[in-house]
Amino acid sequence: MNKIIECQNLSYTYHNAEIETPVLNALNLDINPAESLAIIGQSGCGKSTLLNLLGGIDQPTTGKVIINNADLSQLNEEAITNLRAQHLGFVYQFHHLLKDFSALDNVAMPLLIRGDDTHSALEKSSKLLADIGLQNRLNHRPAELSGGQRQRVAIARALINNPSCLLADEPTGNLDTKSAQEVLGLMMELKQQKKSALILVTHDMNIAKKMDRFLTLENGKLV
Repeated sequence: MNKIIECQNLSYTYHNAEIETPVLNALNLDINPAESLAIIGQSGCGKSTLLNLLGGIDQPTTGKVIINNADLSQLNEEAITNLRAQHLGFVYQFHHLLKDFSALDNVAMPLLIRGDDTHSALEKSSKLLADIGLQNRLNHRPAELSGGQRQRVAIARALINNPSCLLADEPTGNLDTKSAQEVLGLMMELKQQKKSALILVTHDMNIAKKMDRFLTLENGKLV
C-alpha cells in the first residue's frame, strides 16, 4: 500500500540570532490512505510546526517529507505548490476565509486558482455547501456567518479539490462545545465521503480518541 505521507528522520531547529532551539528530532511517520490520526502534545511542543513541514510550507532542517512518492526536498517551490494544491487540504483554528468574498467564492477559490472553468467551479462549490447545510448562506460573507458556519465553509474549501490528505490544526479550538462537535462530525463525514486521510492536531483527548489512532509529540518525537 502506497503511503500518502512519509516522514523520514525529520528534524527541525528554530534559529534566533545565535540561539538554536530544537523542535523535532529524527521523527518518523507514515500516513496511510483514508486513515485518521490525531497528534496531541503540550503547547509549544512543535505540533503546528510538524503540520507545516508535512504540508511543504516549511522545510526541515534534516530529513525528508514524501507526499504520494514525491520527495519534497527534490522539488522546487513551484512544484511543491502544485503538489500541495493537488494532494493536500488545510483547516486551521481560525478560518482564514477571504473577508470580501462570499462563502461560495471562498469554497470555489482553490478550483479557480488551478484554472477550472468558473461555472463548473461555482456549481461544484454550491453543491458541497448545500451538502453541509449552508445552501441558504452561499452569498453571505464571513462576517455574516456564525463561527461554526465559517469553519464549515473552511472545511468545504479544504476538501473541494478531493485531497489525498486533510491537515487540520486545532480546527475546533475556537468554537463553543456544540459547534465544535458539529464541525468535527462534519469533518469526519466529509473525510469518509472523499476517502481522504486526516491528520488532526488537538489538545482534546476526547477528539483524539475518535481518530483511528493518536500519537503524542514529546521531546521532538511521536510516541
